[in-house]
Amino acid sequence: MDQGDEGDGQTANADYSIRVAAGIGAFTCDEWSGFAGTTRGDAETSYNPLVSFAFLSALEDSGCAVRRTGWQGHHLRLEDGRGRLLGAVPCYLKSHSQGEYVFDHGWSDAFERAGGRYYPKLQCAVPFSPVTGPRLLVSKGEDSATVKAGLAAGLKAVTQKLGVSSAHVTFAQESDVEVLEAAGFLHRTDQQFHFFNEGFATYDDFLATLASRKRKAMKKERREALADGISIDWLTGKDLTEKAWDDFFAFYMDTGSRKWGRPYLNRQFFSLIGERMADDILLVMAKRNGRYIAGAINFIGSDALYGRNWGCIEDHPFLHFEVCYHQAIDFAIERKLRVVEAGAQGEHKLARGYRPVTMHSAHYIAHPGLRNAVADYLRRERHEVERMSEYLEEHTPFRKDIEE
Repeated sequence: MDQGDEGDGQTANADYSIRVAAGIGAFTCDEWSGFAGTTRGDAETSYNPLVSFAFLSALEDSGCAVRRTGWQGHHLRLEDGRGRLLGAVPCYLKSHSQGEYVFDHGWSDAFERAGGRYYPKLQCAVPFSPVTGPRLLVSKGEDSATVKAGLAAGLKAVTQKLGVSSAHVTFAQESDVEVLEAAGFLHRTDQQFHFFNEGFATYDDFLATLASRKRKAMKKERREALADGISIDWLTGKDLTEKAWDDFFAFYMDTGSRKWGRPYLNRQFFSLIGERMADDILLVMAKRNGRYIAGAINFIGSDALYGRNWGCIEDHPFLHFEVCYHQAIDFAIERKLRVVEAGAQGEHKLARGYRPVTMHSAHYIAHPGLRNAVADYLRRERHEVERMSEYLEEHTPFRKDIEE
């Protein structure tokens, strides 16, 4: 497989070829929208806005996910013998492990202490987004099993041809992980907390499913969050003005600078997504004394709300929980969305009606020694994740008399 801005080559299946594209711009918007799950309105698959052409192209066009930041596009195109596009994988050649939320720093440290070279590696993911979604993208009308198997084989072939240490497919759907495991990838699990809308007509319907003590605590927390004259606005569509983005970006920069030193997203990125996908975005903004003081950005799928970044310029008790978690539940109930995915980690979400959910990733490790060590580690980690999930499920705030 020749490597340049684009490379051509054969996978293990002689009926298909894999081309490596250095940017999403190597696809047309129509081509990308032809993949299942990447565009709204497909009756057969759930739409995830974070794998849309608009979102991924905004990351690259703004300079957030590019070679300079350690996210060099290496997107896979699976084509048949006539050059017809069958599937794709959003993929990046990474020089670090930042912005991924599935941590492999221990693997890289151990391999390099033993004399290996862990970076660069391939990362199949949506940059800076710990959100489950399709990773083995299949063109509509194609046989899903055949195309996904070709993509998994192609990803291994690219890894080997580049001579990189590994390929990582993170926050993948279970159906994708099954295909990747069959191709020799290692299975990893982790945990998040999601809210599930069980057909609630109102927020009070949701509260009725909680134990009495938890219900009272939730109501008190929400009252106190707004006690200082704070009001909440939902901004979406045409409400997403440049002034709103200026306010939110100030919040984002404050939190990002404190938590990880250098925020991943720049101001231009927010303008681009505001132009390209405004109807898929919800800003929950808190206002006091006539100005916005805090906010959270969410992305609206066909059946899910995906919570992402939060920030504030004033500290108020419980305001983070109100803006990020309670308001997301309100919105999901009003829009009849099935689930709220509230981002990575955070056991504090449990007390606010979010349940533990197992997340999945798949990892191809080229070096046999490192592969064996990682496989052993993952066996033990999966057991611990399962044990912790069972423990946390026992401590949800829901009434025991109505749980199945």
